[in-house]
Amino acid sequence: MLDLGSGSGEMLCTWARDHGILGTGIDMSQLFTEQAKLRAAELGVTHQVTFIHGDAAGYVSDEKVGVAACVGATWIGGGVAGTIELLARSLRTGGIILIGEPYWRQLPPTEDVAKGCLANSISDFLMLPELLASFGHLGCDVVEMVLADQDGWDRYEAAKWLTMRRWLDANSDDELAKDVRAQLTSEPGRYAAYTREYLGWGVFALMPR
Repeated sequence: MLDLGSGSGEMLCTWARDHGILGTGIDMSQLFTEQAKLRAAELGVTHQVTFIHGDAAGYVSDEKVGVAACVGATWIGGGVAGTIELLARSLRTGGIILIGEPYWRQLPPTEDVAKGCLANSISDFLMLPELLASFGHLGCDVVEMVLADQDGWDRYEAAKWLTMRRWLDANSDDELAKDVRAQLTSEPGRYAAYTREYLGWGVFALMPR
């Protein structure tokens, strides 16, 4: 498996532990790469996974892989189309591409609402039917998808709020404390008004035709 924009390596490490995969992760964050290596050691899979600190944009594996993934970082290919093309270059025949991408659950009525979802504009994302159709236009069949529901969004976002609160309790004198406090105060309301209602998230399994 190849994971472009692998972050802290959770997917590769847990899949190595649970499914016995071999994998390589590329991420431009030195911090995430070090965290990924620590996670691999924690789960006892350092012999199965490799994490490289580098720019995933343009990265092609020397050896063809059965699964090529980019979950939540399609900017590395300039968008979904470019990222699928990039991943396909590392994929063996019959392999699967995994793409993680937001979509609109309902179309924002204004650009301000889109920005409230932390998008730059309404045009940043598609509705789910249009996103699925776009994969076909790019020469891929959708063979599976896992979509976050609102409860999943809640668990994901609320974990951030708890992390911020615990950080503030432990770092009240830090120069960033004022900014973190402001974000923790405003973020639950912003999320409930915008992201929770309008933005969806999915991981899509694709097979090139």
